[in-house]
Amino acid sequence: MNVGLGLRLRSVLLSGGEIAPITTSRAFNSSGVQVGSTNTGNIPASWVANQATVTSVIFANDNSVTSIGIEAFAETGLTSITIPNSVTSIGSSAFRYCNALTTVTIPNSVTSLGQYALSGCSNLTTATIGTGVTTIEARLFRDCTSLTSVTIPNSVTSIADYAFKGCTSLATITIPNSVTSIGGNAFQDCNNLTTVTFTATSSLTSIGSYAFSGCSLLTSITIPNTVTSLGNYAFSGCNALTSITIPNSVTSIGDYAFNSCSSLTTATIGTGVTSIGSYVFSECTTLASVTCRVAQSAFTGSDAFYNTASPLVIQARITDASWTAGTGLTFQGNTNVTVIKNL
Repeated sequence: MNVGLGLRLRSVLLSGGEIAPITTSRAFNSSGVQVGSTNTGNIPASWVANQATVTSVIFANDNSVTSIGIEAFAETGLTSITIPNSVTSIGSSAFRYCNALTTVTIPNSVTSLGQYALSGCSNLTTATIGTGVTTIEARLFRDCTSLTSVTIPNSVTSIADYAFKGCTSLATITIPNSVTSIGGNAFQDCNNLTTVTFTATSSLTSIGSYAFSGCSLLTSITIPNTVTSLGNYAFSGCNALTSITIPNSVTSIGDYAFNSCSSLTTATIGTGVTSIGSYVFSECTTLASVTCRVAQSAFTGSDAFYNTASPLVIQARITDASWTAGTGLTFQGNTNVTVIKNL
């Protein structure tokens, strides 16, 4: 029997016809030769880390493997991975920089999926996350530049900072209704992202700083009417965005939130906003029309409309005494503002 193939058997047939479980996890190179083994049950931290020759692994099948340690397979040559249903936790950076890995499925048994666990897997195209996961941890898929499809289950309540930053092949993403927060830089520089879908029953309350900054092909986005805050630079540099409606639920808009959205022509600011930061729409050079359902006092920062279109038309509420109708006015960094009180 070929030694490599023999070692890769998943079970042993006993004389009585029973199948004996495999109690040792083994790692192999591309020739099928064993290059690592552990019979400790759980996969230890840095088990075969930085061993580029490791291309496959067979886990013990006696349900002894419940965790995969920090950096266990980091920077290996793994081409595929089947994570046992006994696993409940995967440590930080467990599969970081596994550049030959093309697809991964996180089983429903996993409840803890560590930061950086799959970051930098440059050939990963498809990821499915099981229903046991409640948080997409920080930098989980950062710089997975080939990722085109990811399934986020309804169990997830938060998407942490930098989770998908630099996923330059990701074109669409659906945010399930269970998600309440999107962290800072979560989708920053996903420069092929064209569609972000929120469900009709979304429970999202916050979009963090730089969350979608640099998503230069994003043409439209409907912010759910449950969101209360937009962070600094949240949508800055979204150069294909042509219009934006900020729902009545939003109370604060951070500095530079829509800065340099060069194709933005219209914006609507809902009635709930009490704080509009500095330079929110600055350098939106084609922004020519703003429907503003708030008083001037909501503009707590400066230069919100710096270097926007000239003239800039602001439609305000008829009953709002803080606005005075007129033309050629100076307001928030624009020196040619027309105010029309018609709402």
